[in-house]
Amino acid sequence: MRIDWIHFTPLESLGGGLLVGLAVAAFILVHGRIMGVSGILGGMLRPLKGDFLWRASFMLGLIAAPLLARLAGVLPEVQIEGSVVRLILAGILVGFGTALGSGCTSGHGVCGMARLSPRSIVATILFVGSGMMTVWAVHFFGIGG
Repeated sequence: MRIDWIHFTPLESLGGGLLVGLAVAAFILVHGRIMGVSGILGGMLRPLKGDFLWRASFMLGLIAAPLLARLAGVLPEVQIEGSVVRLILAGILVGFGTALGSGCTSGHGVCGMARLSPRSIVATILFVGSGMMTVWAVHFFGIGG
C-alpha cells in the first residue's frame, strides 16, 4: 500500500466530508435516527413494521451513487492489490467488529462523535487504534502480500 501524494485532493475531500455531514444532519432531522450503515443494514434483516422501505432505499442509494458517478465519468480507476480471499476475510472481520462495537464508523465516528457520545468516542478511538496497529503489524511482519 502506498499513498499517492501527487494526486492528493484536499478540496474534493473537504467537499465530500461536508456532503456526509449534511446527509447525516438531514437524515436525523427527517428520520430521527442515527445514519449508521451497519444499523440500517442490520435492521433490514429483522425489520419493524414500516421500516424496510426506507432502509432498502438507503442501501440502494449507497450502491447506485458510485455506479451513476462512474457513468458520468467522475470516478478514478480503482486498483485493489489484495486477493479475493483477503477481501472476503476483511469484510467478515469488519462485520464482526461492527457487531461487537454496536455500530460502525458512520454511526460512531461521524454521528456519535458529533453528538459527543462517550460510547462513540471510545468506540472510535478503539477502531482507529486497532486499524493503525493492524497496518503496522501487516507491514512489520511482512504479511502485506
